Amino acid sequence: MQLTPKINQILNHLEKIQSFNPQNPLDDARKYLEAMSLQLSAKKEAVAMIEELDIPMENHQIPIRIYRPKGKTVQKSSAIIYIHGGWFIAGGYETHDAVVRKLANATGSAVIFIDYRLAPEHPFPAGLNDCLDVVKWIIGNADSLGIDQDQIGIIGDSAGGALSTAVSTQIGELFTFQVLIYPAVDNQLNTKTWEIYENGPVLNKQGGVDAWNSYLPKEESNNPLAIPILIKDFKNTPSTLIIIAEHDPLADDARQLAENMQNAGVPLTTSFYKDMVHGFMHMGEILEETQLAVNEMADFAQQHFK
Repeated sequence: MQLTPKINQILNHLEKIQSFNPQNPLDDARKYLEAMSLQLSAKKEAVAMIEELDIPMENHQIPIRIYRPKGKTVQKSSAIIYIHGGWFIAGGYETHDAVVRKLANATGSAVIFIDYRLAPEHPFPAGLNDCLDVVKWIIGNADSLGIDQDQIGIIGDSAGGALSTAVSTQIGELFTFQVLIYPAVDNQLNTKTWEIYENGPVLNKQGGVDAWNSYLPKEESNNPLAIPILIKDFKNTPSTLIIIAEHDPLADDARQLAENMQNAGVPLTTSFYKDMVHGFMHMGEILEETQLAVNEMADFAQQHFK
């Protein structure tokens, strides 16, 4: 495994990150991801406005953030639903703030970030249900939100890529496009890239096993909505871009998902980021590829928005 000097610099930095006063291993994982994102993301771009809302459900509320891009005054904006990664057990507003700001400005769209419920407190299908409920709520309230309900895309990274794929399989006709960034779509962790990168960089196999065990109840172990590599019928899945990082244990899973989608007739583009590691979207302080990927996603969005 030949890593570039910049990637080695990042990995050396990651080894030094200490979570502040972790209460337990789960708290440690959550704080570590937040610290990594805050320290390695580039300076946060200004956006026109950020709104925080709590969407009322029967027994709980789902927090969302709406990022409005700078320089936009359109009455009805295009919109992108963003579903974050973090192995289903971590991640939230702060871990993805820098990335989402970039996407809002680059696409000229409102980006709606879903702070879905996390495992192990809320195992599958809680997070997926939150994502589905938010999308339906956005569609139902598009006018009051200033959003064009016919101009909505969806983006998910890592675990969010699995959730996005499942959402699109259910209600893909509501989206004009989908982007999956190094998606985590299989719980078997038995591919060649998992064998090569069992101990990293960034992800390791034991962490993956623990996360899937936290997320997936035994009775759901063959549910394609939890494990998108098992999906056979992609129904109304929209035109999809899959971003794959070279030194990522999830790379082979992403390739297999791409093949499955292609075989099912989904219009598909795959983009391979040489030398990159899992999570490179959070490393814009050091890597120019972070902005290149944002630009690629923005181009893909513009091709599919009318």
